[in-house]
This record gives sequence, C-alpha cells and structure tokens, in this order.
Amino acid sequence: MPRYKLVVEYDGRAFVGWQWQENGRAVQQAVEEAIARFAGHAVRVQCAGRTDAGVHATHQVVHVDLEKEWRTDTVRDAANAHLRPEPVVILLAAQVGDDFDARHSAVKRHYLYRILNRRSPPALEAGRVWHVARPLDDEAMHVAAQSLLGRHDFTTFRSSDCQAKSPLRTLDRLDVERIGEEIRVYACARSFLHHQVRSMVGTLERVGAGQWPVGRVAEALAARDRTACGPMAPAAGLYLVGVDYPAAK
Repeated sequence: MPRYKLVVEYDGRAFVGWQWQENGRAVQQAVEEAIARFAGHAVRVQCAGRTDAGVHATHQVVHVDLEKEWRTDTVRDAANAHLRPEPVVILLAAQVGDDFDARHSAVKRHYLYRILNRRSPPALEAGRVWHVARPLDDEAMHVAAQSLLGRHDFTTFRSSDCQAKSPLRTLDRLDVERIGEEIRVYACARSFLHHQVRSMVGTLERVGAGQWPVGRVAEALAARDRTACGPMAPAAGLYLVGVDYPAAK
C-alpha cells in the first residue's frame, strides 16, 4: 500500500483536539473521513504530535496508507474538497517509503506560543492568542526561559495526566521575543511532555508580570513538583509550527 506524508493546517477552536474522542469532533476524524470519501475505503492517519482542544497547527505532519497510488496533488486537492467547510486544510502531500512514520521518524518538533500584550482585547485574533492586559517584561521572560534549556526532569511542567514513561526531556530552544503588541515564545525539542509548553509559558508569564523573580523558574524546575509550576497558559495561543525529519525522510 503506498504511503503518503501530509502537512496539515487547522484552527483548533472547532475541535476537541487531534485525537478521536467521544465528546466531540476531532481533527483526526475530519481528515480521515475526507480521505476515505475520495479513496473509497477507510483510512487511519498517524500524526507527529497530538494537540489538545483549542490548540492550532500550521504544520502538523501525518502519514496515511492508501490502497492504490494517487497523484500527490490529487490527494491534497481531493482531501481539501471533502474537508470544506471545516477549518482544516492539507497544505502538501508527498509519497514516502514504508519506513516513514510521522511520529516515530520525527527528530524535532517546533511550537509557537502567541501572547497579545495590550490593554484592549482582541477582535480579530480571539481564540488564536492569549490576551494578557497587564504589561509584560519580555526580556525578563527570555532570561528566565534559558534556565530550562538542556536535558532535565520536567515533572514540574508535566500534566498529571501525562502518559509518558519518563519526565526527562531535552529542550533545545525556548526563546521569547516581542513584536509590537505580541510576545512570541518559541519552543523546540525532539518531544514534549503533555502540557509542557503551556506550563512553561504560564510560568514565564509570572516573571513577565513581575510576580516571580527570574531565578524562581530554575527553582521550580529543580523542585520536580507540579505544584511549583505557575498557572498553565490557555490553549488558544499555542501552535504546532514545524516537524523535522532526517534528510532521507
């Protein structure tokens, strides 16, 4: 069966998350149903990283096996035709080898978190950013973020429902920058724990608001205790923006 790699973009507000659930419509469900309609058979897609309810993606990667070969532009365009009017689109389709696995072949995942830092709430970006009305010190947030780089036990920033076998992760990038009224947090690692990015962003917001000193973030990490974490940032500002694979993939 030929295998296809798809790059998917979606607005997470309309969904209960990536994975099929009983309490509402999932992105996975929308994509699988759209592909099945043109392919003529049931399919199961595997993704690079499951996203929670309300989390968005500009570059989610999935793979799917089809019973016959299709032109890649046909796979993309036919899936998009059946996805309308849902806020999900296939940006790219490429045929890959059987050894490609969207999840297990990935070597790095990139996330962006957007904070709208102004007094007035968003009119056009509601549900796509975290609105923080009080002024935030983005430079202090960036300095504090650097204490989380490297390989650590991230228990403090891990959901109590996380199913990962180990809390050890290697964080390659955690940068904070301001672009006008928006503060952007960039996170990069091979893999993340459940709610890790949102927990780190919520903790950094405490620093930016002057509620925590910069050094307290390192102390929270060292505590390896979920109660040492700041409030978790909402899902609305989080985006999966990239997944890296070996050159051969």
